[in-house]
Amino acid sequence: MKLATLKRGGRDGTLVVVSRDLGRCRTVGDVAGTLQQALDDWDTAAPALQRAFETLDRGADDGVAGRQTMPFDPAACHSPLPRAYQWADGSAYVNHVELVRRARGSEMPPSFWTDPLMYQGGSDSFVGPRDPIRAISVDWGIDLEAEVAVVTGDVAMGASPERCAGAIRLLMLVNDVSLRNLIPAELAKGFGFFQSKPASAFSPVAVTPDELGDAWRDGKVHRPLVVHVNGELFGRPDAGTDMVFDFPRLVAHAAATRDLEAGSIIGSGTVSNKQGGLHGSSIRNGGVGYCCVAEVRMYETIENGKPQTPYLQFGDTVRIEMFDAAARSVFGAIEQRVERHSI
Repeated sequence: MKLATLKRGGRDGTLVVVSRDLGRCRTVGDVAGTLQQALDDWDTAAPALQRAFETLDRGADDGVAGRQTMPFDPAACHSPLPRAYQWADGSAYVNHVELVRRARGSEMPPSFWTDPLMYQGGSDSFVGPRDPIRAISVDWGIDLEAEVAVVTGDVAMGASPERCAGAIRLLMLVNDVSLRNLIPAELAKGFGFFQSKPASAFSPVAVTPDELGDAWRDGKVHRPLVVHVNGELFGRPDAGTDMVFDFPRLVAHAAATRDLEAGSIIGSGTVSNKQGGLHGSSIRNGGVGYCCVAEVRMYETIENGKPQTPYLQFGDTVRIEMFDAAARSVFGAIEQRVERHSI
C-alpha cells in the first residue's frame, strides 16, 4: 500500500492512503489520524489501511463515514513523517566514501567495508517534498543527496539483521541536503554533523515493501534513482548495485546498543555506483551519473586537480524520483527549489 501525510490537522499532519497511480487519496482517520499513530499500532492498523488502500485503488467508495476522497497533490504533502523519533543515516554505498577520500588523497580505513558508517540527523522538523531548500548563503556549499530510507517498527537492542528485516514497515526516498563547506570545520571538532545538515525532505509517498515487487530483494531496492538538476538528467544509479550494507544490516547497526522505537527512519546514504574501473561517470560521458554534486567535484579533482562544477545556487531546482519496470512513479517526486532564507 501507499501512504502519505497531508499538511493539515496539526504538526503531524493527516494520514491518507494513496492510489497506486498516485492520482487519488483518501483520509483514514477512523483507523489512524497520523502515520506515527499507525506505526505505533501497526498490527491492528496495517490490515485496515490495506483494505482502505485496495478499495481506493479499485475506484470504489468504501462507505465509511467521515472519510474524504480527493485528488492527490504532492504539493499539499508533508514528508510522510513530518517529524520522527529517530533519523539515522548510513553510508551503505562505500564508493561514495572512497571517492571523497581519494580526492583528498587519504586512504579509506578497511573497516568501512565491514562496519557501517552512520550519523544521527535532526528529526524534529523535516520539510515537505515540494518545500524549498532554504539557506542563508550559497557560500555554505549547498548540495543534494538522493537516497532511499526505511521506516521501522519497534526494534529491540541487539536484534540480528534477520530480525530487523521483519521490522521494516515502509520505504521512502529522501533528499538529505548537505552544506559541504560547513562540514570540514564541524567534523574537525570531533562530534559529527549538526549545522552542516539542514532539514531533510522525504518523498510524497511511503510504500510497503510489497509495492516494489521483485525490486525489493536482499534488503535492497533494485531500481535506478533518477535525479534531475535544473531539468537536466544528473544521475540514475541503481540503488541495489554497490550497496555494501543492506537495510537490515543498517537497522541492526542502529539498534546495536539501544532499542529503536516504531517510526525510526534509517537512510541508505547517497546512492553511488562504480562504473568499471571508475568511481563514477557523468550522464554526458555515458555513465549513470551521480546523486550529489560533491561526487562530481571529487571526480573532477581526481582528473583535473580541482573541481569545476559549482554547488547548488539560489534558483536551482532538484527532482528525485524512482520508477518501476513499467515506468510508473513509485514514491512520487521530491521536487525542491533552492531559496535564500531571510532572517
